[in-house]
Amino acid sequence: MEFLSEYGLFLAKSITVVLVVIVILNLLVAASKSTRRQQHRGSISVINLNKELDSQKRELQRELLDKPLFKKLLKQEKKRDKDKEKKRQGAGEKASEDRRRRVYVLNFDGDMAANGVESLREEITTVLTMADKSDEVVVRLESPGGMVHGYGLAASQLLRVRQKQIPLVVCVDKVAASGGYMMACVAEKILAAPFAVLGSIGVLMQMPNIHRLLKKNDVDFEMITAGEYKRTLTPFTEITEKGRDKVQQDIQEMHELFKDWVKRHRPVVDIEKVATGETWVGVQAYERQLVDQVMTSDDYIVQACETSDVYEVVYEIKQPLGEKIGGVLQRVLDKSVMTWWQRLSNRHIT
Repeated sequence: MEFLSEYGLFLAKSITVVLVVIVILNLLVAASKSTRRQQHRGSISVINLNKELDSQKRELQRELLDKPLFKKLLKQEKKRDKDKEKKRQGAGEKASEDRRRRVYVLNFDGDMAANGVESLREEITTVLTMADKSDEVVVRLESPGGMVHGYGLAASQLLRVRQKQIPLVVCVDKVAASGGYMMACVAEKILAAPFAVLGSIGVLMQMPNIHRLLKKNDVDFEMITAGEYKRTLTPFTEITEKGRDKVQQDIQEMHELFKDWVKRHRPVVDIEKVATGETWVGVQAYERQLVDQVMTSDDYIVQACETSDVYEVVYEIKQPLGEKIGGVLQRVLDKSVMTWWQRLSNRHIT
């Protein structure tokens, strides 16, 4: 028992130190961001996926075909390219009116805080300066979910595309759960790989509480607040029924908002059957109408290249060295804290 008491006190001290370090890192990152806003934040890069696919095909042909045949194919391709260019120049304004459809491919790899939204908002802003109703935006989305406010903003960014009446397709190859599905359901069409994980339409809040351990070791923790519900449950204060009931009420209200969001943007689903917090793989999600088609993003994009000009748009944020180091340390600490919480609760956080 004495060992457990000492270990518990050590764990409490460790958690406190980790929280202090996270706060300090957040302050450093915030200060760095404030300075960065006054400078050039980042840059857009655009990759023509049609050309990239043609280049890959050409390299394979170079290895598989004999030289005379390969040279013949190269000449034929050059001739086709020249003919297309002459046709475009000769058509003048009519060519611009009858241009091929453009497909813009964006990538979102979500973490707990949905930090990828900073790049996503810039990419969408850029695409909307050129795209029209005849084009399409494809988002390759991977996220197990996370904080409500971060994913709410990310979903709102995708909603900007729909509000411009531009077709929006979301492709899920691995996972779009909880906040990830909150984003995905905004799309006009959702595609999922056969064993991608989708769903988790639920809300979760959990934290360790070490109040009794602190009390046993005569450690005081004071919190001064104004407002009856300014703080309800914390890791260091005594859990009360009133505080627990208030948090439960907040969680339930957020769940109802989540359900309403999914139902509004994807009315084909039976919301009461799917909003249980469960997850399903792609083929099961298709049966429940959470997705429209079982297909990988690779297949969809390769097919799009046959009829459209496909461009991958990436916004890269330039980070000062200090911010990069701080970000890496913060991610390591976040991962460590989340790992400990998962072990303490014996559950996965989504």
